[in-house]
Amino acid sequence: MNQILIYGANGYTGALIAEEAVRRGLTPILGGRNRDALDALAERLKLSRRVFELSDTAEIARNLDGVELLLNCAGPFSKTCAPLLEACLELKLHYLDITGEIDVFAHCHRTQPHASRQGVVVAPGVGFDVVPTDCVAAMLKQRLPDASELVLAFEAGGGASPGTARTSIEGLAKGGRARIGGELVEVPLAWKTRTFERAGSKRSAMTIPWGDVYTAYVSTGIPNIETYMVLPPQTIARMRWLRYAKPLLGLAPVQRMLQARASAASPGPDAARRESTHCHVWGEVRNAAGAEARLALTTPNGYALTVQSALGIAQHVLDAKPAGGYYTPSQLMGADYVLRLPGVALVE
Repeated sequence: MNQILIYGANGYTGALIAEEAVRRGLTPILGGRNRDALDALAERLKLSRRVFELSDTAEIARNLDGVELLLNCAGPFSKTCAPLLEACLELKLHYLDITGEIDVFAHCHRTQPHASRQGVVVAPGVGFDVVPTDCVAAMLKQRLPDASELVLAFEAGGGASPGTARTSIEGLAKGGRARIGGELVEVPLAWKTRTFERAGSKRSAMTIPWGDVYTAYVSTGIPNIETYMVLPPQTIARMRWLRYAKPLLGLAPVQRMLQARASAASPGPDAARRESTHCHVWGEVRNAAGAEARLALTTPNGYALTVQSALGIAQHVLDAKPAGGYYTPSQLMGADYVLRLPGVALVE
């Protein structure tokens, strides 16, 4: 029986995951909506494929026959998660995805009681969003158990895929987010700015609505969480200007235009660029008394890490058969999971 179906396999990241799965001797089923692209990939990898839309629950169910675990790689996940997750819960299939979208994490978390009853593992965010940062948060919680403030940041090299670009554009209309006093709070775009140090160099960064403002709270219980991305100062200035355009950014025609442009401009890094670029992750915690703990990671390119982390988690779910329920990456795999991935190193 084919145990894994990769939905969105014809997309940039889904195809990378499918290729690595075959290198590992696995035979996943390829799924998605683009028949021509799926046919080409399935022929190249010698795998079966299933073409189906997500508007018909019966069609989804038919195409998940014989599947034990669904790995959703089709973003924006605000459009694909709900119908696929609903089907998985009904059919008792494990659900994983590579989202970084806060509202998708919240939606998945609300299914915890149902997932537990059904024996279904629900584990969104098993890629670069949010495995490294979630593990950093969990490791810092171990170092400072009474931490009340958490700051996470990352610098990603190599460029974005079309799916990541579209998701980022969609997120602009929602503004920024932070965790304040245990509550998710909407804040302005580029709400705060600061610097982080790497190899003796100061790196400018701004707050972004990264998934950890949801998941790190679930993993650690730390009530105040800010997430940052390293960007050039001129980009940060443009993001602050976009605060005034926020009402326009939510309009459907504007979204379609911006997403089309972003997709065309962001084909995703090729193999050489993935090999030559890396990411850096920072984490800081502080308690009410002012005690602090810090750590940092270097990782491979974010897409390369996503391939390794997603397949590693999928294999763990199939082999270890954990109890059903909602999990963050560190809850499912342990705080040190990211350190067990190829090319990841702790920078003290």
